[in-house]
Amino acid sequence: MPELPEVEITARLLDAAAKDATVSYARAPGINALKTFDPPLSAIEGERIVAVTRRGKHLIVHAGAELALLIHLMSAGRLQLFDKPAGPRDRTSRLLVGLDDGRELRLREFGSKQAAWVKLLRAGELEGDHALATLGPEAWPDPGTPARLRELLDAPRPLHTLLRDQHVIAGIGRSWVDEILWQARLSPYKRGGDLDAAEAERLRGAIVEVLGGALAHYEQAIGLPIPDKLPMPLRVHRRQGEPCPRCATQGDGTGSGPSRRTLQAVHFEDYVIAYCPACQTEGRLLKDRRLSRLLR
Repeated sequence: MPELPEVEITARLLDAAAKDATVSYARAPGINALKTFDPPLSAIEGERIVAVTRRGKHLIVHAGAELALLIHLMSAGRLQLFDKPAGPRDRTSRLLVGLDDGRELRLREFGSKQAAWVKLLRAGELEGDHALATLGPEAWPDPGTPARLRELLDAPRPLHTLLRDQHVIAGIGRSWVDEILWQARLSPYKRGGDLDAAEAERLRGAIVEVLGGALAHYEQAIGLPIPDKLPMPLRVHRRQGEPCPRCATQGDGTGSGPSRRTLQAVHFEDYVIAYCPACQTEGRLLKDRRLSRLLR
């Protein structure tokens, strides 16, 4: 699923490229994608694109002074700008927004789930929409002070779960939470309510550094047209079995053997947690859900 860095770079690139263009047509070939009917999608035709912004993992295309398209890419959606309209054989498009210069802003979705969605809202309804109104504070650029972060995460739930909960803090998902917890040297199963002041400070620094670093990487690595698959600068996520980028080369001071300095994983039905035992769990290997239903 595209997360905060991927959605943010998409918003920046599309804002720079599409701002001030006028909408010539708007269509929703993916009938399940459009979740609103009043105002009708055709209401944005003739409106000028004022800005493309981000909130959490959502993209917002502001059309004129009164309307906005709220878009969630879900796991397989991509919002991209093309030089010409989609062809008649295109089966991936969920939303087509034609521009007066012949280009087309296109929401595409890969796979069979068709979970990406779009809402056309009046500007005054945007922040009150349930999708945005229930979001927690933004994870980047400023997740708040360490004390504020401890308040947000003060619950008897694992950090890996809390940081992915968009109602707690907005923008982090399965890929970047692994990177953040590794950077902060925190176990994915440490309870949020057990976070002390020093750990909260490390966690805050890791959130800012990891998300900001990913965005800086994208600024240098990609441009228009936005590729379907972004070159994510991941060091830990889905790299189980590889040496830890930190302690395997520098040593961690614990005397842990080489096996404890290899990235490990806990597998769930639809996602994987990656971590370093030496850096994050004091050398302990966590129970793999494929082998045990117990977490330690």
